[in-house]
Amino acid sequence: GEHTNAVLGFLNILFKIIDEEKPQYLAVAFDTHHPTFRHDIFTEYKGTRKPMPEELREQVPIMKELLRAMNVTVIEKPGFEADDVLGTLATKAEKEGYIVSLVSGDRDLLQLASDKIKVRIPKTKRTGTEIEDYLAEDVKEKYNVTPKQFIDLKGLMGDTSDNIPGVPGIGEKTAGKLISEYKSMEELYEHIDELTPGKVTNALKDNRELAFLSKKLATICTDCDLDINLQDATLGNLYNEEVYKWFKNLEFKSLLSKFQSMEIDRS
Repeated sequence: GEHTNAVLGFLNILFKIIDEEKPQYLAVAFDTHHPTFRHDIFTEYKGTRKPMPEELREQVPIMKELLRAMNVTVIEKPGFEADDVLGTLATKAEKEGYIVSLVSGDRDLLQLASDKIKVRIPKTKRTGTEIEDYLAEDVKEKYNVTPKQFIDLKGLMGDTSDNIPGVPGIGEKTAGKLISEYKSMEELYEHIDELTPGKVTNALKDNRELAFLSKKLATICTDCDLDINLQDATLGNLYNEEVYKWFKNLEFKSLLSKFQSMEIDRS
């Protein structure tokens, strides 16, 4: 009598990533219901987004309980988004010499891609889940900007899904062209008087504050104060008796085969 489709989809992607990566450490971040620092600087942030469907919302606590049963570290940070938590952990791990995989459906994380941080974006298709992988060079190839410049791109063009305004009248193509030429929003405004007069130039001049506000909203925080170090996220035994019971109760028959080699009570 409970919806379980989102939980199963989430687990399938998680196990696919674990099988491919064989990671030493694993942490999963969730958004909280608290307003974030972005709401403090722009009250309309995400104001146009529809509430999470009830069918999905009721499955989130099950995901968290299952992850804890699997000994996977779950992190939430009031005042910040899951992206900020992931950005902080990824940057910290990179500095400590680790190769990092960031998994999310949110392309905002592309700004974090580097030679050692790979952003993995799962896409569910009829044939199953496909994952797009982005290192720094892949972001440059696809968007013609570096990962850091991806923030400037978002600042100019905005993002309707997060209600980030951007500069009115400037879309992805124009924003990409400007950032490709001037390298950053700061440099663009340094040379604003050199631009050809017209609609785009007028829009940029009239909306300077909005452009920089949008860039700030689009920037993922990489220095959250987290009560966790990498060792806390060491990946332990995923396939234990408690998890088996969870899968059985939720009728995840396709996942029960992962426990075949274990001696557990199957009653």
